[in-house]
Amino acid sequence: MAVITPRLTVERRLLREYTLVIACDEVGRGALAGPVAVGAVAVDASNARRRVPEGLRDSKLVAEHHRPAVAARAAAWVSASAIGWSSAAEIDEVGIIRALGLAALRAIADLRAFGVVPEDAVVILDGNHDYITPAGGAGLRVQPIIKADRDCASAAAASVLAKVERDDLMVRLHEEQPEYQWARNKGYASAEHRAAIRAHGLSSHHRASWAIADAPTLF
Repeated sequence: MAVITPRLTVERRLLREYTLVIACDEVGRGALAGPVAVGAVAVDASNARRRVPEGLRDSKLVAEHHRPAVAARAAAWVSASAIGWSSAAEIDEVGIIRALGLAALRAIADLRAFGVVPEDAVVILDGNHDYITPAGGAGLRVQPIIKADRDCASAAAASVLAKVERDDLMVRLHEEQPEYQWARNKGYASAEHRAAIRAHGLSSHHRASWAIADAPTLF
């Protein structure tokens, strides 16, 4: 099956109406442990005239050993980038959808440090559901796009950047609690992860409100 290369068609169309495009994508939504991360990147007209970085794809389509280099090229290509986080404890407290919205708003807020003014932007959000506005983003123009991380270069950049940052965090957490093998499974429901939960119980990084015992094996 041919791999679809993300393009800038949507971004260029939106930039005829808005000063800036901010693209957001999440990583870690379905994990059993660890935070959820939302990447946010800002793209302006000058970025949209440049060539899409080599190898840029939805993070799920980029081999793990290639992701850091692709992420570095993506970060150099966009005007600014940031990662927003919501911890396992916060996910337990407010639910995953609200947590995604809060993480996205934190990432967008961090873009202000780079001179990005979200009020002048339109936000491309990967997926079919706007989880940003209900979390407190009422002043933002949010446009959910199904498969944006596959088709839109800006969303693919957000996806890769968030994936690399979250994977790095899970590797560090593995060093603290190696019994869960987070360096390999990144907190997702692998067979070895579920076996470790049965043997050792839940850690403080697990999403305790989830029906973890019934979670499907993803690896």
